[in-house]
Amino acid sequence: MTQYRVNQAGVDKARAMIDANQYDLDAEWSDAAPSADDGNDQIERHGYDGYGQWHLAIDTGASEDTKDRYGFPYGDFSRVIRSALIHAKQRASQNDHTDVERTADELLQHLDDVAG
Repeated sequence: MTQYRVNQAGVDKARAMIDANQYDLDAEWSDAAPSADDGNDQIERHGYDGYGQWHLAIDTGASEDTKDRYGFPYGDFSRVIRSALIHAKQRASQNDHTDVERTADELLQHLDDVAG
């Protein structure tokens, strides 16, 4: 089973973006989720660290400098997507990734507080 740990760099970026009002409350994650090509473009522009900052978790068993290392995306490389946080929380709960579930829930609550 995949073992995830919370990606603090991703959490910090998500929180900062929420605080800067860089979010979308209405987009469906199925429509807003970035494509594989979008991910490749992000890696080309910002490296794997920049790519990883858009994810709430790190797969501790995956090799560094791979897309597989990162899980639970929360945005589309330009803004936080509320439905992505909901999706991350649900998927983490279904797979017993308690720390990731808690983190996604905290960010979702923060987003809802900021967005009013």
